Amino acid sequence: MAKTETLTSPPAIDLSPGELIPTGRRFRIVLVLGFLTALGPLTIDMYLPSLPTITTDLSASAASVQLTLTGTLVGLAFGQLIVGPLSDRLGRRMPLLAGIAVHILASILCVIAPNLAVLGTLRVLQGLGAAAAAVIAMAIVRDLFNGLAAARLFSRLMLVVGVAPILAPTIGGLVLEWTSWRGVFVVLTVAGVAIMAATALVLPETLPPAARRSGQVLRDYGRLFTDRVYVGLILVAGFAFSALFAYVSGSSFVFQEEYGLSEQQFAYVFAGGAIGLIGATQFNVRLLRRWSPQQILGGSLIGGVVGGLVLLVLAIADLGGLVGLLVPLWFVLAMVGLAMPNAPAIALSRHGEAAGTAAALLGAVQFGIGALAAPLVGVFGGDATSMAIVVFGGMAAATITLYAVVRPRDLPVEQFDTPIVVAH
Repeated sequence: MAKTETLTSPPAIDLSPGELIPTGRRFRIVLVLGFLTALGPLTIDMYLPSLPTITTDLSASAASVQLTLTGTLVGLAFGQLIVGPLSDRLGRRMPLLAGIAVHILASILCVIAPNLAVLGTLRVLQGLGAAAAAVIAMAIVRDLFNGLAAARLFSRLMLVVGVAPILAPTIGGLVLEWTSWRGVFVVLTVAGVAIMAATALVLPETLPPAARRSGQVLRDYGRLFTDRVYVGLILVAGFAFSALFAYVSGSSFVFQEEYGLSEQQFAYVFAGGAIGLIGATQFNVRLLRRWSPQQILGGSLIGGVVGGLVLLVLAIADLGGLVGLLVPLWFVLAMVGLAMPNAPAIALSRHGEAAGTAAALLGAVQFGIGALAAPLVGVFGGDATSMAIVVFGGMAAATITLYAVVRPRDLPVEQFDTPIVVAH
């Protein structure tokens, strides 16, 4: 049974519940939240070096193999729409552990997938399982933190999450040196089991029974859709993610087939982009000392548009070779890294009473738009120009939405709610 402890903060200090948790325990909780959020990127990125190998082994086209990535993103999107409201009704722990179990089962079955159709179906199932980890981790952040504290934590979580894009393709490349692409899913199975064990041992129930909601799913979604600012912010997050996933889905073919990199070389190049993204998310913590989340979000998106335009021009003109492509591409990824913590922090601060549902819709839009963008690179030709078109288009759409729909100047500098209960 969950025991509920009421936390009260001194009236002169606006502390969120998570800031009242002892430092050591809070560190362990944040670390597990990072692992949970990393499960999705691990599932997406670890098999990227093996996409050309899968294409040959299963006698499929590059575009059809890219659809297995799209299937994962679709599972991540729709899974969050289901799991988010469930977590508002049942609490965080039970749906979370069930979702990780689904991911583990799907990973085991991917090892023995006989053809591309079965593999694609199982990748959707993997995405559904990873969705529980993604959406509930965000909801738990909102349960425990709000305002600037939430923005800072999202930045810290991105440091843990960022390790996944660095390590995942590298691990995938190493696995391919010793076994086939099926070995990647063995590693994902082991990772899922480890994350499930850590979650069961460390993570408390953060939504006490008194705060749970029942029978209000449609009402909650309806209220979210009537909030212009929230809808605009989740679209901003989705379009920024589309630029990131255009890079994720197209990079292995662009760098390995167009530029002739080996699987291991591709892993190192991919890691370079991930380092830029991680560095930006951590620099965001420093920026928050001087500027508001909405100011940083606006500046990062404008920077991303400029970087995306440079990338597109260099790709079309075929100038600068691999270096000419990587420099503006890594700059865009860094701008996405600045946008990623701030858009969710502002959006979720508006709906603390239904954090699971709000996080679910946010995640669904992010991965849904990403799922639409990922195959566009292949549809447009699968080359560097195709990737640049989608990357630039995503950043441009995010920037237009921010200033036309969200209108950041109309937002208050600080947005705090006052939830005061933690269950453990």
